[in-house]
Amino acid sequence: MIGELLPAGVAAAEAYGDPPDARLFPAEEALVAGALEKRRREFTTGRHLARRALAELGVPPVALPAGTRREPLWPDGTVGSITHCTGYRAAVAARDGTLLSAGIDAEPNEPLPTGVLDSISLPGERARVAELLRHDPAVCWDRLLFSVKESVYKAWFPLTGRWLDFEEADVRIEAAGTFRARLLVPPPTLADGRPLTGFTGRWLARHGLVLAAIAVPVATPTVPHRTAHPAGARRGSG
Repeated sequence: MIGELLPAGVAAAEAYGDPPDARLFPAEEALVAGALEKRRREFTTGRHLARRALAELGVPPVALPAGTRREPLWPDGTVGSITHCTGYRAAVAARDGTLLSAGIDAEPNEPLPTGVLDSISLPGERARVAELLRHDPAVCWDRLLFSVKESVYKAWFPLTGRWLDFEEADVRIEAAGTFRARLLVPPPTLADGRPLTGFTGRWLARHGLVLAAIAVPVATPTVPHRTAHPAGARRGSG
């Protein structure tokens, strides 16, 4: 599913469970030492899928350690993102000549717990979520908003190395399957000289899940793009 939301040149791998052959490198084992079994399984599958996506790019199996905020550290010359939720795991990867950054997130298509929406959204976003819900109650738009904001952070952090609060991006979701996030912080400058003022992305709801994906292209991509296409707040886990 996640591959449908991303442009050509981006490799994707996904699973609806934890493959028995998934293994961690020693450097990754240390990251989940003492973790609960559920966390260990989802982490292991995430790294396994990341290596599958990287293999599509011709990258041999390597460890993916974690940075200061638990974000996966991708091999030189690549970018990527990992997500996991109950019943679904996915990873995407691309060459850094194709994308500057990527951010994906998956969530169960279920309402957020009471109080979480207020803590992760702006008043205008809550009003838009309510309007979307009136038109299509089959999608849990509050959970989708959370998913989009997670994908925004995952795309933002590799580009800036800075924290971004939920309230520092104003997200507008379109029922047609796209979204736009306007950053409410002074725009940093990307490596190619462009100011980073926001992100655009795609979403879908299927099989009891909502998925959001952002791909930040380089100014002149090296491959053509195709046109078709929580119990609480968390940030950047892989």
